[in-house]
Amino acid sequence: MNSSFGSSEKRRVAILGSTGSIGRQALEVIAEQHSFLQAEVLVANSNADLLIEQARKFQPHSVVIADESKWSYLKEALKDVDIRVYAGSAAISQVVQMDNVDIVLTAMVGYAGLKPTVSAIEAGKNIALANKETLVVAGELITGIAREKGVNIYPVDSEHSAIFQCMAGEWQNPIEKIYLTASGGPFRGRKLGELRNVTRAEALRHPNWNMGAKVTIDSATLMNKGLEVIEAKWLFGLHVDQVDVIIHPQSIIHSIVQFEDGSMKAQMGLPDMRLPIQYALCYPERRKTSFARFNFDTYPQLTFEKPDTETFRNLALAYEAINRGGNVPCIINAANEIAVEAFLNEQIAFTMISEVIEKSMLGISYIPNPNLEDYVMTDKETRRFATTMINR
Repeated sequence: MNSSFGSSEKRRVAILGSTGSIGRQALEVIAEQHSFLQAEVLVANSNADLLIEQARKFQPHSVVIADESKWSYLKEALKDVDIRVYAGSAAISQVVQMDNVDIVLTAMVGYAGLKPTVSAIEAGKNIALANKETLVVAGELITGIAREKGVNIYPVDSEHSAIFQCMAGEWQNPIEKIYLTASGGPFRGRKLGELRNVTRAEALRHPNWNMGAKVTIDSATLMNKGLEVIEAKWLFGLHVDQVDVIIHPQSIIHSIVQFEDGSMKAQMGLPDMRLPIQYALCYPERRKTSFARFNFDTYPQLTFEKPDTETFRNLALAYEAINRGGNVPCIINAANEIAVEAFLNEQIAFTMISEVIEKSMLGISYIPNPNLEDYVMTDKETRRFATTMINR
């Protein structure tokens, strides 16, 4: 891994999605590591008020809001400070290429993070990747550009960060298998019939992690783990049959690497996203934190079980998608985003999320070797198809 960064005293960070769950926690990390990290660019979707608050506290060089209708409000609110204010998707793709950015934390939710990530990589910026959909949708494209540009992609998902940490000093040793751990979400142990009438509030009640609404629902359906399987394939150059999922309700072991000699290494810690965020932003340094520490007395038992892919069908659909390849992972990602949004808006039942995804996989044209334009077209076509299905 190449760990070279800009020559400035501090490592200058662009945060795409600063008002979301990962973005807010990243700013907590930057506040604690202020002697080493600087928030240089903050990007939000539409939460102008929180972006204003963050801008005033962290004094970045630039802020961008994707919702162009909020630009005037944002500009007026920050007119008394020396911060450049931009708006729109084109501006997001441009600011990540600025010379005063050393590393880009991509924490925008869903497909929206793809184009800015491509722009940052093309400009030679190292990536702290919290937007798993980027590799799900276009893993081959993204990893190919990163290799060409000599760019490092540091994983922020706790599971992939765990694999990355376990590989320290082991890159010359082939991986036999990796195990991605999953809490099982709020409905672990329930059968399909018990899930038909679960509510939005119940699905958002994650037992261990503090995450945004979309990721929390993905955790409840196990789609989050399915997307992570696809992401792991591309991050670590694995075949899909080398990536396994195990349910670990305590969320203390974040993932495991098994090497060819049979030895296994696991990374452990309390479920706190600030830890993998900091590891990615500060790599290869491990900097002292004030975060809570694990205590064995609090966790006398760590347990494991197989996932129930008949009840939680999304995990099986994700494996099917990566085995088929081409644009199919893009299809499941787009269909899932539409279905999750519909569930959060109480338009469909929890169990219909899987139905929307499976029917979209059958209904959208298969492209075996897609380029970026094909991914854009597939995403739009799938969203139309899934929305029509929901509105029937």
